[in-house]
Amino acid sequence: MGRLIVIVLVLLAVAFLVNKYIIQGGDAPPKEFVEEMKQEAEQESLAKEPSESETEESTEPTARVLAEVGEESEPAKDVEKVMENEPELELKSETESSVEEVIAKPQAEPETILLGTDELYDGIPGEGVLTLDQVKMWLADPDNHVTLDPELPLGLKAGAGEIKGLKENPLTRAKIELGRQLFFDPRISSDNSISCASCHHPDFGYGKDTQFGVGVDGQTGNRNSPVAYNRILSDKQFWDGRAATLEEQAIGPIANPIEMGNTHEATVADLKTVPEYVAQFEAVFGDGEGDDAVEIDNAAKALAAFERALVTGPTPWDYHLEIKSLEEGFEIEEEYLDELKEEEPEVYEEYMALKALAEKSPLSESARRGGELFFSEKGGCTACHFGANFTDEKYHNLGVGFEEEMADEDRPADFDWGRFTETNEDLDRGAFKTPTVRNIASTGPYMHDGSQETLEEVIEWYAKGGHKNPYLSENVKKLDLSEQDKKDLVNFLKEGLHGELPKVEEERLPAGAEEAQEEAEEAAEQ
Repeated sequence: MGRLIVIVLVLLAVAFLVNKYIIQGGDAPPKEFVEEMKQEAEQESLAKEPSESETEESTEPTARVLAEVGEESEPAKDVEKVMENEPELELKSETESSVEEVIAKPQAEPETILLGTDELYDGIPGEGVLTLDQVKMWLADPDNHVTLDPELPLGLKAGAGEIKGLKENPLTRAKIELGRQLFFDPRISSDNSISCASCHHPDFGYGKDTQFGVGVDGQTGNRNSPVAYNRILSDKQFWDGRAATLEEQAIGPIANPIEMGNTHEATVADLKTVPEYVAQFEAVFGDGEGDDAVEIDNAAKALAAFERALVTGPTPWDYHLEIKSLEEGFEIEEEYLDELKEEEPEVYEEYMALKALAEKSPLSESARRGGELFFSEKGGCTACHFGANFTDEKYHNLGVGFEEEMADEDRPADFDWGRFTETNEDLDRGAFKTPTVRNIASTGPYMHDGSQETLEEVIEWYAKGGHKNPYLSENVKKLDLSEQDKKDLVNFLKEGLHGELPKVEEERLPAGAEEAQEEAEEAAEQ
């Protein structure tokens, strides 16, 4: 080791001379001088016997020297050749450092990142089944443990002040990635057949195209699957708000007998048998050793982190409003764009960029009229659907489920009273949470019980004033809408409020996930 360090120092001296005499324009040093230095270095290194302390010396200073010399420096390349001839030398790069070392390092400043950026959802690099070596290499990158300060896309950005849960459960790339794997892994269910994605699938806007969610053994409940996106702006979860946080919601279905049919204890025991999960739980929540960090509460945090990162992108209506705001604020007119470019170049660039994006996501005239109607007193939609995520996050009785008129005591024992079951207040009888209408065209069927298959049916329901019952929300009133008005509202919902969701890697999971689900499916067919 001592010989290597001497050689490195000499080569650095050579590099300095090369820089001084050649790069900086000086005369080149005599060739004999350079050769003499190399020979002296070799003789000195051969004569020097390394001490015991030198043989135990860390190799990190050598790595730092190499980094300072630079990859393009010829002397550095010579050093690399020397390294190739030193089989006992083990240099650790940052990406190869141990997970324990990364965990022990002080936290870097939070990194601002725009949610919806695909790299957050790509999964650990590689193809096929996720291996332990790949996991450890990825976890050893300190960047994957930096706290993220999320920015919301255009449209949702207006709700930045309403972000929920990040103080208690900060986002990191490693935590989001662990949550992604858990979200798509069926092994958290009792028979390995159901994952979170079974009822909240990307193909159906993180909802499901069935009236009710389908759990283990084909069991169904009596409610439609809520969407899993834009949860970063929501606190209480489920149609009845029984989960106080997204973390609580994330693990609720695991122990529900008609959903995943598992227990939290069994889930943790199963996760501990998967080395890739143990490594990630320890890196994200623990000290890097053992499996103590594999806990159900930590699984909840990882799943919630992934769901908070799922956000809808800008919609045609978002672009329309942003352009309109600029036009009104700066009195922009097409014939005076040249003047705007000269006087307000930054505003001009922003305006033209928005126009270009709007052209890629056009808003039809019918959808534009529907948008104006949606926000008008005549439409009445914003009594409940307002704000950046188009929801008041409250609970309302729309008359759904009350079509059959009868006294409360005569209703079936399993009648769904919604929020009332949590609060025991008459005001909440038959009341259910207002869902977001962003990307609503992808998430049918509709209402808490999935009883309405199309948006046309939904608009008709509101137009007639829902169904009267003693607990009907005061916000639900008969609307004076023409047939064209109804078509315009539907087009607004379908076109105007649809934004792209990030592309998420679904299949790259730790070994055994795919096989477990295949076995479960075969068993179900028998």
